[in-house]
Amino acid sequence: MEQSTLKQLLTEYEKKRMHAVHEAKERKKEIYALAPRLQEIDDALTKEAIQTSKLMLSQNNPNLVKSLEENIAQYKEEKEKILSSLGKSSADLKPKYECDFCHDTGYVTDGYHSTMCNCLKQKIYNIEYNKSNISNLENQNFDNFLSTYYSENVDEEKYHSSISPRKNIENIKKIAYHFIENFDDPNENNLLFSGNTGLGKTFLSSCIANELLKKGKTVLYQTAPVMLDTIIDYRFGKKDVPKNIYDNILHVDLLIIDDLGTESMNSMKFTELFNIINSRLLNPNHKVTKTIISTNLSLQNLYNNYDERIVSRIVGNYNVCYFYGEDIRFQKKFSNRR
Repeated sequence: MEQSTLKQLLTEYEKKRMHAVHEAKERKKEIYALAPRLQEIDDALTKEAIQTSKLMLSQNNPNLVKSLEENIAQYKEEKEKILSSLGKSSADLKPKYECDFCHDTGYVTDGYHSTMCNCLKQKIYNIEYNKSNISNLENQNFDNFLSTYYSENVDEEKYHSSISPRKNIENIKKIAYHFIENFDDPNENNLLFSGNTGLGKTFLSSCIANELLKKGKTVLYQTAPVMLDTIIDYRFGKKDVPKNIYDNILHVDLLIIDDLGTESMNSMKFTELFNIINSRLLNPNHKVTKTIISTNLSLQNLYNNYDERIVSRIVGNYNVCYFYGEDIRFQKKFSNRR
């Protein structure tokens, strides 16, 4: 990661934080003007909290501490009643940060240790790696994933399935929701999306990413060709490759490997692909990590094209979802011409 990138992001964070604090002060002034008693209560709460802290540190007087705590509880109750009468809540008096975890600082402090917040990690991933659709998720969500693009007709001869493409995609969406809800379960399988081009594999991956980003997870998107070429460049020490690319691929919460099967393979890439898939299954650093792989290849073609160790890891640890139907991109293009 370039230090200039981090410095720029932290400057943006500081501006966001200052803006949130300023807006909170302005809201507080407006609310105090509507109900001056609120400022009196807040001043009293501050005074009581300081006295309580001093007593707890300087002398053992539980009765006096209890009395102060009761006073604080009464003040808070009165405060909530006044705010409620104004159609407000305590949250209206506090800064509204974009990130509830780090309060727009970029770092989370746990005791004496500070670690980079996932929101900041994600911004770095978007800048350095996610140079495709994953960095712009505005329209890539489940609300816009329409099953109506998939036929209701059952065609066993064409699709080798006893259910319609629409029923199949609805089943896959249920699997996707289950994956999101159980993401932190180490026993929950990863996902393999298999099917022809234009059937929604990448879009559904983005929908899942969108939901996990809302939960504070980090997501790194790479096409298989770009990912493997970048890792080989990293192995050979090329200067334009981020130094922490390999660690990020191994440790990001969700890794999306798109277009597996479109890369040109050699023994080095086979080894790197196996290491990535295998290492992430081991949950490095006792952290649950998950992977979504999408490919145009069937399971049989994966066996034909890849080392048996790679495919066995996928078959044993991934839920395989087969996409079939008519090319959605073609349907959208055709409908726009009508």
